[in-house]
Amino acid sequence: MEQVNEMEPDLKNEAKISWHRSDIESWFGFGGGRFTSVNNLFVMLIGLFLTVCFYAALIPFEGSFFADMFTKRGPTQHATTFLTFWSAAILFMKWRKLANQRRLLNYDFIPTRPDFVLGPATVDQVLHLIYGVVDFPRKFTLTNRIVIALSNLKNLGRVSDVDDIFRSQGDTDESQMESSYTILNGFIWAIPVLGFIGTVLGLSEAISAFGGVLQGEGGMDQIKSALRLVTGGLATAFETTLVALIAAMVLQLAMTFLKRNEQNFLDDCSEYCLMKVVNRIRIQMIEQSYDLPEE
Repeated sequence: MEQVNEMEPDLKNEAKISWHRSDIESWFGFGGGRFTSVNNLFVMLIGLFLTVCFYAALIPFEGSFFADMFTKRGPTQHATTFLTFWSAAILFMKWRKLANQRRLLNYDFIPTRPDFVLGPATVDQVLHLIYGVVDFPRKFTLTNRIVIALSNLKNLGRVSDVDDIFRSQGDTDESQMESSYTILNGFIWAIPVLGFIGTVLGLSEAISAFGGVLQGEGGMDQIKSALRLVTGGLATAFETTLVALIAAMVLQLAMTFLKRNEQNFLDDCSEYCLMKVVNRIRIQMIEQSYDLPEE
């Protein structure tokens, strides 16, 4: 555990942890989402770029089964590929943001020396130390909780009040975490639907071609040619569903794993605030004495 030196000068301009230097979205000039939320425009552009690169990589393999499965199975296959890469970009960005947020758990923002008492009189000193380590504490889940609680400590009279603030902020952070997966949940729902739409289109194409075969009066060569349209429609029907279901399954598993890690991180933040902040608070109650009137 890295301990913050309580006697160090103002390091705000030389912070050890910089939001703009550590957040990938900020590198490219996009406003980063709150905590582990992502910038939707940025991840959409990444998904579009990956989709173009994927189809460009299939050009040398044109005519192969794998390439035809993505290039000759109708527009729904293209949409499925795009949403898959878009979802993968969201998962990757959230994974990197979560790793960046978790770094702060390795710091002791409250001085650990025995003679230090955390109370209303020392709040400004602790806030000064936090800004010496992190340039934008409100961008990080852990320091945002600590800053909010300590900023209100001067107006509170009980340790339980500070604990209530941490609990309330924890509930807010959990709601924020759930909402950050809304778009991803929508994509994981939409990808299989696109696969089923491709199945319907493929079956419709196959049935239409099969009807043409039954009505045809040509020779065997014409019948064989018409049957190729039937098999092509069946290939579209089954392969679009296959790709969509595999993509949705992989994304769902990845999201479940990431969401579990993010929930564990929020639990670690709550434990950190309880053990290293709430348990260190000593609020000195001021006792006033009143002289009794003489009888």
